[in-house]
Amino acid sequence: MHSHAPAQLPKNLPPLDEQSAEHAQRVEAYLIEQINRCNDGFMPFDKWMDLALYAPGLGYYTAGSHKLGANAGQGDFTTAPELSPLFGQTLAKQVTEILHASHSTTVLEFGAGSGALAASIIPALQQQGIKLNYQILELSPDLRQRQQQRLAGLSAKIEWLDALPTSFSGCVLANEVLDAMPVKLFEWDDNKQLHELGVVVTAAAGENSANTQLPFGLASRQANASLQQLVKQRMTPQAGYRSEINLRAEAWVKQMGTWLTRGAALLIDYGFPQAEYYHSQRDAGTLMCHFRHRAHSEPLVYAGLQDITAHIDFTAMADAALAGQLQVLGYTSQARFLLNLGITEELAKLDLNHPNYAKSVAPLQQLLSEAEMGELFKVLAIGKNIDIMLAGFSQGDRRHRLA
Repeated sequence: MHSHAPAQLPKNLPPLDEQSAEHAQRVEAYLIEQINRCNDGFMPFDKWMDLALYAPGLGYYTAGSHKLGANAGQGDFTTAPELSPLFGQTLAKQVTEILHASHSTTVLEFGAGSGALAASIIPALQQQGIKLNYQILELSPDLRQRQQQRLAGLSAKIEWLDALPTSFSGCVLANEVLDAMPVKLFEWDDNKQLHELGVVVTAAAGENSANTQLPFGLASRQANASLQQLVKQRMTPQAGYRSEINLRAEAWVKQMGTWLTRGAALLIDYGFPQAEYYHSQRDAGTLMCHFRHRAHSEPLVYAGLQDITAHIDFTAMADAALAGQLQVLGYTSQARFLLNLGITEELAKLDLNHPNYAKSVAPLQQLLSEAEMGELFKVLAIGKNIDIMLAGFSQGDRRHRLA
């Protein structure tokens, strides 16, 4: 096992308030205890990410911190549905098509965040005359409560699930869900030997609380045979190259084949096809952290207080769908998807003289611009037993690029 330097606090992060600092200390003590229980004091990175995000009562998504919001200083990052209700209203057109093709009125949304997507999609679907059954599967008790408050005013049948359905027909939505699933972290050394990265304790808890150095650091050990095989199938060895592999998300997609009986899932996230994901210039990987609207790449700091994400290898997701006996129905950029579904026509319906018109239009630039979310975000549609051409992929379908 080779240890790396302890994690350093990025300079652009704001200091913690008293309540956050106390929570950080609790999470730190818990993680140190968990790492010390691991074989050789080495916790594989996917286990670290899992605990930092989802440890009951402590993790980022389970501890009740205010996570999502369009205003700086409120939340840690902003998602497309929060930028503009036009996102959800446009997406509703694709959902309608899927519901009709699957002879269902049920939508299942995973990780519904602040409830913004549901708040814009539900009325749009009801306007289509759909007697909607809207289901939400949410791991965060805090976010579930916020969703219930936000959606309480809608006269729709909305239910929160505690577990995956055993059988489902309809439309599945997952907006920025896959990127928050724990990833394995790997690195090729100078001799092109593959190593798995994990987290070790580098100092006693609390010892460096006033310091910029943290009690955790990355360490590496030789990758086991299965990880070696998986990584070598996806990229050629490159000395000094570090990246991720999201086995949890692949398993989730494949498992969908066991419960989705008829319908389609729309997976919306940032990422690339495999050839771009493991491009030689992307040699530091794609891990990204968000804390109070500041983005950085140090996943070992502010555990339990910051979001940790990785971009999606969409080729791997498509392969997992096929392995789960699902069809790959479409793949394109978010901008192309929304334009195909007529987002500009939705915009044209707005009143030019309304005082909020400019406020409604501004976020569209962010949603559609190639320099912002328009190109970085992709939409992958997978499904079973529906035989239609989905309107969102009518032009610019990029399934050929997933090969």
